[in-house]
Amino acid sequence: MRQLLAMTGLAVITLFTAPRAASAQFDITGSYNTLLHEDQPERIPGPALGDYSGLPINDYARAFAEAWDPSRLTVPEHQCRAHSAPYIMRGPLNMRIWDERDAQTQQVLALHIDISNFQQRRVIWMDGRSHPSASAEHTWMGFSTGEWRGDMLVVTTSHIKQMWHRRNGLPQSDAVRLTEYFTLHEGVLTQVTWTDDPVYLSEPLLKTTNMRRNARPLPAQQLLYPCTAVVEIADQVRGAVPNYMPGENPFLKEYGAEFNLPEVATRGGAATTYPEFQSQLKGAGRVRNAPQSGRP
Repeated sequence: MRQLLAMTGLAVITLFTAPRAASAQFDITGSYNTLLHEDQPERIPGPALGDYSGLPINDYARAFAEAWDPSRLTVPEHQCRAHSAPYIMRGPLNMRIWDERDAQTQQVLALHIDISNFQQRRVIWMDGRSHPSASAEHTWMGFSTGEWRGDMLVVTTSHIKQMWHRRNGLPQSDAVRLTEYFTLHEGVLTQVTWTDDPVYLSEPLLKTTNMRRNARPLPAQQLLYPCTAVVEIADQVRGAVPNYMPGENPFLKEYGAEFNLPEVATRGGAATTYPEFQSQLKGAGRVRNAPQSGRP
C-alpha cells in the first residue's frame, strides 16, 4: 500500500512539473499589424533629445547620447541602417510569421518572421541547437533560439549588432542579450522583452509591445522596405560623423524645460524606473527657461 501511495504521489508530481502538452501551445503563425497605443510619443514622432527618463542606463550610455547628433542620420552609411532585434518591434510594421517543419516528423524546426520595418528577416530555431561562439557573426536580428513554456513562447537572442535603446542616441552595445516572451490573447500578440546590456545598462530593460493578428491581410500587404542612400547635405564633408564634444550639445535641456522637469528626472538611470523615485523629486530644482535653440 505504501509503495502504491509513493508511486501515485510521484505520478502527480510528474504531471504538474512536466512541460505542458503541445496542445497548450498557441499557433503563432499568421500576419500581424503593430498597435501603437503604448509609448506612442516615443515610437512615432520620436523621443526628445536629452530625454533618458525611465531607462536603467549608466554613465557610459549617457556620455554617448550627449555626444550624439541627429544629423548623423544624414550620412549615407546611416540612412538605411536597420533597427536591431531589441528595438525593431517598437516601430510601425507589418509582420508575417510561418513555421518550417521536418518533412517526416512534422516537428517545428524553426519560426520565420518577415518584418516590414527595414525589411528584416528573423529565424527562431526551435530544434534545440546551441548559440554559436562569441566570435561568430553579429547581425541586426542576431541569432535566436526558442522554446515553449506552456502557452508562452520564450525566445533568446544573442549576436546582435550595435544600435540604440532609444532613438535619441542612447546606445545599445553588441554584447546585448535579448529574451522575449510571446503570448496571444483574443488576437493580440504581446511581446515582453527583457534586455541585458552589460556595457550600457546597469539593470535589465523591460518593455511590452502589442500586435494585432490580421485575419484578412491584403494580398499586397507591404513587407518591403526599399531604401536608397543619397547625399542629403551637399556641402557635408565626405567621411564626416556629426557629433558634439562633451558639454557642447545645446539641446539637452530643452525637454526638461518644456515640461518643467528637474534635471535629475531627465538624465535616466535605474532609480528613475521605480515608483520610489517620486520621493526624490520632492524639492528638486525645476528648469524654468528653455535654452536657446541652435548650435553655439
